[in-house]
Amino acid sequence: MEGLFFNVGSGFLEGIVRGYKAGILTSSHYASLTQCESLEDFKTQLSATDYGNFLANEPSPLSTATIADKATQILVDQFNYLRSNAVEPLSKFLDYITYGYMIDNVVLLITGTLHERDTHELLERCHPLGIFDTMPALCVATNVEELYQSVLVETPLAPYFRECLSAADLDDLNIEIVRNTVYKAYLEDFYHYSTTLGSPTSDVMLDILSFEADRRTINITINSFDTELSKEQRAKLFPAIGRLFPEGNNILAKAEDIEQVRQACDNISEYRTFFDNSASTQGNGTHQDFGEMGVAALLEDRFFRMEVHLNKMAFMQQFQYGVFYSYMKLKEQEIRNITWIAECIAQDARDRIQDFIPIF
Repeated sequence: MEGLFFNVGSGFLEGIVRGYKAGILTSSHYASLTQCESLEDFKTQLSATDYGNFLANEPSPLSTATIADKATQILVDQFNYLRSNAVEPLSKFLDYITYGYMIDNVVLLITGTLHERDTHELLERCHPLGIFDTMPALCVATNVEELYQSVLVETPLAPYFRECLSAADLDDLNIEIVRNTVYKAYLEDFYHYSTTLGSPTSDVMLDILSFEADRRTINITINSFDTELSKEQRAKLFPAIGRLFPEGNNILAKAEDIEQVRQACDNISEYRTFFDNSASTQGNGTHQDFGEMGVAALLEDRFFRMEVHLNKMAFMQQFQYGVFYSYMKLKEQEIRNITWIAECIAQDARDRIQDFIPIF
């Protein structure tokens, strides 16, 4: 029944986002980009894709930061076009997508306030998709207490902060604990909102958000090894959603090494492969810390590949909002890819230029 009326409000924008998706770089594009000898060649090759002459007005020599910024701006412009033409419930769904970026931006401002940095300078480093109308008001705050009150009044993130943290927490807790606490509340809220949208949107989004929750749970566990974070505090940072919840989360809350993380993920067939060959990264077994760092790096790469796969699968179904979320994530991966290739060209690191994650 939902499919009968989907096109009335969102059919045009779904067509637009599927058109955007057709412009995502393919393996043949990447093959050409990796053959470039300089960033000027790189710029010329990119001009033959949907990126067009987005670097035409940039002076030489080009920097990789400029390439990343300009590519991100294209994505921001596309998102803003979609958002300005959206109606409920798509408009609210697109707002939820921006909340993740808002969290990063607000945490950046909190960090700057704690270290007495000029918050106006930090505004320039904020992600464009996480900018909201009242963000300059946050820069007026001179201490964490004022900033906390501003966040509660001026931002859409107010419910997440109000329910999870106090002003004292911002002062006392490690900033990454603050970020993960707020992101946990956001993921759970987005998950529950997606269930209200009905099938097929809920089918697509629940799979993607469950994976994102599990990825964060595994990363938090591994990153908390050999730190002052207690197991009770660690457990509080785990999202109460995902395929690992609740049994896997309970095991991970008590885990003390990579092997126990592997055992917790063993019950999920898709996650079991994340740990294949990880033993080889641990050398002769005498360098445990190095081994765990190696496994963490390997996991991060496989997480990104799994994320790309899930987001590609979202486009297999029509009449659902998941394609908007998935397009944003695929495009972000593409920007990471071209930035990586450009960095390798700039530093003449040809041996690592293939270490990106192709999408199509």
